[in-house]
Amino acid sequence: MKTVYRLPQFGSEGSALSDGARPIDRAQRPIYAVWELTLACDLSCKHCGSRAGKARANELSTAGALSLVEQIADLGVKSITLIGGEVYLRRDWLQIVAALRARGLAVTVTTGGRGFTRTLAEAAREAGVQAVSVSLDGLGDSHNGLRGHASFERGLAALWAVRDAGLPVAINSQLNRRNQEELEPLYELLVQNGAYAWQISLTVAMGRAADHPETLLQPYDLDGLFPRLAAIAQRGQKAGIRVSRGNNVGYFGPLEEQFHFDSARDYSAGCPAGRLVLGIEADGTIKGCPSLPTRTAAAGSVQQASLQSIWEQAPALQRLRDAPQLWGYCARCYYAKECGGGCTWTAEASLGRPGNNPYCHHRVLSLKDEGKRERLVQLERAPGEPFDCARFELVEEAWDAPEPPVLASRANDLTS
Repeated sequence: MKTVYRLPQFGSEGSALSDGARPIDRAQRPIYAVWELTLACDLSCKHCGSRAGKARANELSTAGALSLVEQIADLGVKSITLIGGEVYLRRDWLQIVAALRARGLAVTVTTGGRGFTRTLAEAAREAGVQAVSVSLDGLGDSHNGLRGHASFERGLAALWAVRDAGLPVAINSQLNRRNQEELEPLYELLVQNGAYAWQISLTVAMGRAADHPETLLQPYDLDGLFPRLAAIAQRGQKAGIRVSRGNNVGYFGPLEEQFHFDSARDYSAGCPAGRLVLGIEADGTIKGCPSLPTRTAAAGSVQQASLQSIWEQAPALQRLRDAPQLWGYCARCYYAKECGGGCTWTAEASLGRPGNNPYCHHRVLSLKDEGKRERLVQLERAPGEPFDCARFELVEEAWDAPEPPVLASRANDLTS
């Protein structure tokens, strides 16, 4: 008999600031930030969590962005990644880069690559960009099926443009059921084209990805995927290429040590959202992680309050610094204290609230030993807003249960 867990969406306390900061809120400082400079984008990717395309209605002005640069530096951020949408669609983006570098921050850029030409790459280098990561989510057909617009060919051209402009170039990839069989050839591609690093993450059920549940990996897919990831990480170590995991690829399975490149910092200490990491939306909305659902994670806007006051006094950020409220399998897991429930983003997007993450290699293998597996089934579609989530149920069933004819969705059968 299968066991089904149906879960309500997790509510938000809102963005009003608390009356004061606690000692832990003053002690914690972000060292890394991800800043969405604009939501405007020249692609319309099927797995885009932010549903990028059009600019937000109230994006920061140049003066507002430069003021935020000063506040970011004063808060203690050491390095920052600029994302979109697409960063180069904001006219003043190089001015923002130069201001960040003037304050001593390390600056990298992530791009889909459609319009990242050699001229643009050289301008980025002159402004102070120190590395660029190009998104490649598979080989030609798989990548173009997700991103469209001959984006695989454009992405490769961007990679070459960045490399030839003298900037270090990396690749980042989201893994899902469209591209999971192309891991090994993707690794060969980055080696052949001079990339120094490859960051891998799992596609999460957010934004447009929630509109295509058949594309998402199921938790039990990690059983076959993680050994291949570990083997590639080992190949990268021998070749001097850093193959790193996004925060939702972890944490404590039996292959853990094979992912560690060069130091103890590769060992997870739980989700860093709101503790070491800061996310910024183009209109100045602050989140503990750039990927978290805006509806529940928005901590306030720098257009209404200072960054420091939001960081120290916003309930949405203070909650991330408290002991995690674990539930479900994570509450009884052997690694509960060390892991803290894994990636907050993945758990909340999958099950409506953090503290129980089904996308965990250790969890998958432990359940397999019991002859069980977990499967996500979509019950309700996402509303169609940036960083929004659908509603899922988590089904526990026999490990060898037949694959359902329509993967991961019953939303079409729902009535209003």
